[in-house]
Amino acid sequence: MREMEMSALAQHKVFFGCRRETVELLLRGAFLQKFPARLELAREGDRADFLHVVIDGLVEIYATYFERETTLEVIGPPNIFIVASVVLDRINLRSARVLEPAKMLLIPALAVREAMVEDGAFATTVAAELANSDRSNVRELKNQKLRSSLERLAAWIVLRDRESGRTHRFAIPFEKKVLAARVGIVPEALSRSFATLAKYNVVVTGSEVEILEPDALERLAKLDPLIDDPNA
Repeated sequence: MREMEMSALAQHKVFFGCRRETVELLLRGAFLQKFPARLELAREGDRADFLHVVIDGLVEIYATYFERETTLEVIGPPNIFIVASVVLDRINLRSARVLEPAKMLLIPALAVREAMVEDGAFATTVAAELANSDRSNVRELKNQKLRSSLERLAAWIVLRDRESGRTHRFAIPFEKKVLAARVGIVPEALSRSFATLAKYNVVVTGSEVEILEPDALERLAKLDPLIDDPNA
């Protein structure tokens, strides 16, 4: 890894407040790599060898059960993943694969655990990541348990529109089967759900989504900050 790259990576949130020696030690043993779409980064049941830091691109976190598979979340920069498995030195309970060409910083798991012992600021950062992950899981559990499938899809569209600048027109950033799993419905039901949303003046053409009557869609979604606000 070049010095210029290391200097830029040292500013990442995962190193916030860390001693300079800690950052240098972690980066010296890390790998900055580019990965093609669909590449598997981690597999459930395997032991975690690296803490993954997303620098660019999208990663799908998913799980399988016999012949079934579902998307648990889709993450991008500046997030990190496989944190709990790294901290506990346990097997992964989830898998991860690249959704679009991505760049990752891979920090050896052993170095992460050693740095947590030696540097309290780094340990605090990792603890905060675990706490945020726990809160995200609670929000998603509430989303799945308390909303209908149509409400979940409507909420996803409203939130995606907000992330896209409230233009009321955006492209679904991944395959529709990933979206279906993300909102907790089978892929075959997604087209029917989109057809139902037409009643709320949502037009879906291929991967393009257009919201013609935002207020109607928001009334259906009924956003709740205790579910939908990641900063709550």
